[in-house]
Amino acid sequence: MKVLVLDTSAFIMGFNPTRPGEVYTVPAVEDELMRGTMTQLRFHVNKEKGKVILRFPSLRALESVEAVSTKAGEKGHVSQADREVVALALDLKLDGQEPVIVSDDYAVQNMAEHLSLNYGSLANFGIVHKFNWIMYCPACHRRSTGPEKTCRVCGTELKRKVLSRSKISRGHALG
Repeated sequence: MKVLVLDTSAFIMGFNPTRPGEVYTVPAVEDELMRGTMTQLRFHVNKEKGKVILRFPSLRALESVEAVSTKAGEKGHVSQADREVVALALDLKLDGQEPVIVSDDYAVQNMAEHLSLNYGSLANFGIVHKFNWIMYCPACHRRSTGPEKTCRVCGTELKRKVLSRSKISRGHALG
């Protein structure tokens, strides 16, 4: 069964779950919503009506997502909520469901692509390439695989660049 997994951007963009089937998100998404906003109110109404199911991802799925985010170079560029959304989609896929992550966040889409998870966006066209990123020092040209923001050798602020990319061959429409 096709199910949707919503990240914070889905709520910010005004997504209102009305489709048949189940819609999931993680508690960390609720924490990212600004207090007292229409976005937070929409979230709470949908949660109270049972249109959105809050669920924590498994530790196993979180570990898989952490490994992929590190390998793909997204580790320092995704929030805890983003990692949990992708991990929950992975759990749902392993449970025999057909999850679609609803996110306008390119880093979330990239991680989903690396994990062969379906995704769709609301306000943009989505990614067209799967990327592997690397952090590097523009001064001494050393590469960094860790989450540091400055070079361990010379102290210069690290930059991010594409290490490799591959064209995506499948579509990701929410239709």
